[in-house]
Amino acid sequence: MTTSVIEAEDPFRVSRTPRTFAYITLFVVVLLAAAMLVRVPYVVMKPGPTTNILGAISGPGEDKPVLSISGATTYPTTGELMFTTVLVEGGPGRSVSAMDLLVAWLTPSQVVLPEEQVYPPGQTQEQAKEEGAAEMASSQEVAATVALRELGQKVPEKVSVAEVPQDSPNAAILRAGDTFVAVDGVPLTSADQLRSAISATKAGATLPLTIRRKGVEQTVDAHTVDSGGRAVIGVYLTLDYDLPFTVAINAGGVGGPSAGLMFSLAIEDALTPGAATGGKAIAGTGTMSADGSVGPIGGIQQKMVGAQNDGAEWFLAPAENCSEVVGHVPDGMRVVRVATFAEGWAAVKAISQGTAASLPTCT
Repeated sequence: MTTSVIEAEDPFRVSRTPRTFAYITLFVVVLLAAAMLVRVPYVVMKPGPTTNILGAISGPGEDKPVLSISGATTYPTTGELMFTTVLVEGGPGRSVSAMDLLVAWLTPSQVVLPEEQVYPPGQTQEQAKEEGAAEMASSQEVAATVALRELGQKVPEKVSVAEVPQDSPNAAILRAGDTFVAVDGVPLTSADQLRSAISATKAGATLPLTIRRKGVEQTVDAHTVDSGGRAVIGVYLTLDYDLPFTVAINAGGVGGPSAGLMFSLAIEDALTPGAATGGKAIAGTGTMSADGSVGPIGGIQQKMVGAQNDGAEWFLAPAENCSEVVGHVPDGMRVVRVATFAEGWAAVKAISQGTAASLPTCT
């Protein structure tokens, strides 16, 4: 007697017919298309390229130096001082797709942020570009000022009114463009001097300010009001620096203030005999204030990856960004914590001389 074994049919098995595969393929295609078409109010931050400030940028005809200084003695140098960038996808008028978001979430070097966390509500793409360009121009001027002062040169600064809000207590007294000449009869030499004089005034009292308006000096009694426990005059200030030479930095359309530290180091290198880097490739980031302090920036994790991609082994990071650095340093990269220009310059010299083992890092 012959026994036949018949395999029972699985009632849950999907029939693998050509038509079934066609339906599945069509469904996947539709799903992917929808993911690519649906726009979401987020931005994706990716590692961006670096630029060697001591080098040149390729252009039509011939390469153009990134840093140009005229009216001062400069010295040849080698190595790289690289400013770093972040590529931002999304934002006003150019939102990302759900697919872009999915890819970013799955990529360790990328980060997803709500759009309002990066751009102010209502800001247009054009306004964002204009703001970034203004911040870049200001950072270059401040960088040159810091480098010169480090070399012992005096750089006068001019403090002016940038904007007078309608609700300012001095809306009828001060105007945009007014330049402050003296405070209570004392010649003004810095914005810090003006701020200190205002803060030392009792809120509600007036403060004699000598201003220059369209070339004519006059003294006005500015009103002060209380803001968070200190006196203010309710206007926005802008600073201009009287540099003894011209500095131009070709940043290739990059905007923002975060390259200030690296700009100042590159300018110092150009004005100092010898190669400060010793031929090393050093990247970094951080805003620069006129008093030489280094400020925090955004996207430092992406900037470290971008720097490593472009061959940097050393990275100068603002001290205030250290909490974002710890645990995210790319393999093989050394990060140095800096809080001032002087610390950054000392770090560059130590790296070039091979004595960087004791430099502070982010812990």
